[in-house]
Amino acid sequence: SHEMVPVAKQQEEVSGERLERRVPMTRLRARIAERLVQSQQEAAILTTFNEVNMKPVMALRARYKDAFEKQHGVRLGFMSFFVQASVEALKRFPEINASVDGNDIVYHGFYDVGVAVSGPNGLVVPIIRDADIQSISDIEKSIIDYANKARENSLTIEDITGGTFTISNGGVFGSM
Repeated sequence: SHEMVPVAKQQEEVSGERLERRVPMTRLRARIAERLVQSQQEAAILTTFNEVNMKPVMALRARYKDAFEKQHGVRLGFMSFFVQASVEALKRFPEINASVDGNDIVYHGFYDVGVAVSGPNGLVVPIIRDADIQSISDIEKSIIDYANKARENSLTIEDITGGTFTISNGGVFGSM
């Protein structure tokens, strides 16, 4: 049986169990993973992207940003919407939230989302733990705290390890 098992808590504040399910890879899946790593080392990588209509999010943000900032003491940015949308997608497609460990695929029953922030030495990716149970204001506060820590060069190894999914915003560097 492939039951969920508790993993060590990575933060004191985390409540409840953080479950994962470990499933041995089939021989075919293991060979595909091996070839994928090999192709990343030997071939040019192609990225595809989809455009999303942000008008509804922009309208929502414009309507509530002043009240939100007054109530929570933090600006309402776009990244918290991206984090929550990503978590919803990861719940629907658990394979994307999984990782490979040796010959096993590890399905994580928690959502630790890495968010790229700019630091003095370039982009760093601190982790928002248990993003699925955080409010938009909690996510916004975490991002600001991490951005400040990145600027001060005070991020810890724990801050930047263990993510199950990463969001990057290359737009600030002119990327699409």
